Amino acid sequence: MRAHAVRLLLATSLLAAPVYAEVEDAGSGTPSFQEGDVIGFDQVDKLKPFLPEEFWDNRDFFFYEGMQLEIGPTMRDYTPNDQFMGASTKYKGQPRIGPDNSLENYTAGRPFPNAEIDCKGDPQAGTKIMWNFSKGLSGDGEAHFFYSYWDRGEQLPLYYEGTGRSMKLSNRYEPKYEAQGGDVFRGEKRLGAFGAHVDKPFDARGIELLSYRYKSSDMPREEARNDDTWVYVPTLRRVRRISTAQRTDAVAGTDFTFDDLRSFNGIVPQYTWECLDERRMIAPMNTKVKAYPYDKDHNFGPYGLSFASDRWELRDAWLVRMTPKNEDHPYHQKDIWIDKQTLAPLYSFAYDRKEELWKIIWHVKRWSEDTDLSGEWFPGWDEVPTPRALPVVSDIIVNVQTGTGNRIEFWDAHGTPPASKGKIRRFIDVGRLTKGR
Repeated sequence: MRAHAVRLLLATSLLAAPVYAEVEDAGSGTPSFQEGDVIGFDQVDKLKPFLPEEFWDNRDFFFYEGMQLEIGPTMRDYTPNDQFMGASTKYKGQPRIGPDNSLENYTAGRPFPNAEIDCKGDPQAGTKIMWNFSKGLSGDGEAHFFYSYWDRGEQLPLYYEGTGRSMKLSNRYEPKYEAQGGDVFRGEKRLGAFGAHVDKPFDARGIELLSYRYKSSDMPREEARNDDTWVYVPTLRRVRRISTAQRTDAVAGTDFTFDDLRSFNGIVPQYTWECLDERRMIAPMNTKVKAYPYDKDHNFGPYGLSFASDRWELRDAWLVRMTPKNEDHPYHQKDIWIDKQTLAPLYSFAYDRKEELWKIIWHVKRWSEDTDLSGEWFPGWDEVPTPRALPVVSDIIVNVQTGTGNRIEFWDAHGTPPASKGKIRRFIDVGRLTKGR
């Protein structure tokens, strides 16, 4: 049962080699496709100039006969909501990079204006991008999740299904929290909380998780406090504390580490960051697929690890390299492609200590203002009537060395916060776990 709990922290036959036309890498230029085109398996070479080389070299995992890849709009406007951008403007110029890649004097909004980030000329550009990434709109709401395991195209019987919930407790951008420095509660020491409840499978039903991340995680490593995590185990009828000091440990039965969610779910000062490149990329951006929990039979390809039958868009992106400061880290580096406008993750590539490509992580997102899939799914709230958010609704990780991988789906992952502080207090109360609900 303890193994079940640890695995849950991440969520809340081989194909014959196909023949592809050779296309010279362009990196930028005029694409040979346009909005509304549907790219089939025999046309994927058109995408090559706008894909990361590592992704293209491992394309057998992702492109397949019968795929229907829809080309969406180029550089659609996904500007965040007025309240978030207002806070970014209000506190502009105050945040700064401190010792050990820490973040100082930050209150709310986007710490560093995207337009002022100089990838090639500023040695702190990569760190600024990652602080913008970490301080984005995500952090609230709830979602149903389905977490599946795949081994060379076969879905394994091990899975998890349930509900996840998260709450941002500090650095709020809504004006009503300004008097408290962006905190929901006075004297708050936590950045946020995450929890999950398991419904299936039967032997894991009723497991409850709750995890805290602290404000001190923005500070230099010697001053930071590790996350705290608790789990309620129904068979034991007790709450147990789980150590998450080693968030980079591989979890039994999965290719994910705790920090691989959204390509990076870790603590910025624990790494060095470098901006390596900026160019136009194509990637899954705003899904047109219902998937879980609406359409559980959607085709994710023969490996179960593909978003090829979905909507992809051309986007301007940064390439940021993450290098661990901890010598015991399993990765030598991770290279992350990040959308410039939204700071949404597009692709990431993790390399082992031998500097060989190990894992590919990619994502699909969903625009809060689109209602064509299931009606209104991301409602606004008091001071933010129009959320304008682009949350990740599915993570896929592929271990290119073994052919295994994992898919986490949460297609209804809205970010609307609880309606009252009373509901927030109940959610973040460790004591509620003793009831197992």
